[in-house]
Amino acid sequence: MKKITIAIDGHSSCGKSTMAKDLARRVGYVYVDTGAMYRCVTLFALRNGLFREDGSIKTDELEALMPRIAISFRLNAETGRPDTYLNGERVEDEIRSLLVSNHVSPIATIPFVRSALVAQQQQMGRDGGVVMDGRDIGTVVFPHAELKIFVTASAEVRAQRRYDELQQKGMPADYADILKNVQERDYIDSHREVSPLRQADDALLLDNSHMTIDEQNQWLMEQFNKVLYNL
Repeated sequence: MKKITIAIDGHSSCGKSTMAKDLARRVGYVYVDTGAMYRCVTLFALRNGLFREDGSIKTDELEALMPRIAISFRLNAETGRPDTYLNGERVEDEIRSLLVSNHVSPIATIPFVRSALVAQQQQMGRDGGVVMDGRDIGTVVFPHAELKIFVTASAEVRAQRRYDELQQKGMPADYADILKNVQERDYIDSHREVSPLRQADDALLLDNSHMTIDEQNQWLMEQFNKVLYNL
């Protein structure tokens, strides 16, 4: 049976990564978390002092150092899901911190960063059999993907989910700060000049504000099976 490409786009903290990981595991596909890739570049920039005090980025230095940034995904035997590695170091938890969240949107607007990561993403999914989530998968990375999903939820719901996730990991969290971050990222992602966040014309809309994980997974499997049936 032919393996298709599944593109899942949407707003920050709406559960794209979780649903993409679960769907990939259920259908036996490879999962690629593109958001984690941008977060890795952000973490690298933070660690290497590439942000100025005013929050601006030393773009010339970052561009020169991009060849030193190696991002990979390895399956975690305990969770059954892939973890993110930056230059061989597991950074799955660190890239989800509020510090990285507060800096990732400006990094994601830099053309040479997007160009480098999009090329890597297209290489990863060139043969199909991949589930990829991010901001521009269905519009830029894989505009011809057989199944495109655009996910959203209210900013308040997404902030609460993010808060709960950080609390469960024992990481510091303030709901008001997280809500502000979510709203700011929505604006930046939707208004950037390079690959702004938007729903592809042929993408299916999923508002999961009031859905359970099981309901969401059932809906995704139904859409997946519809596409396979109509190939």
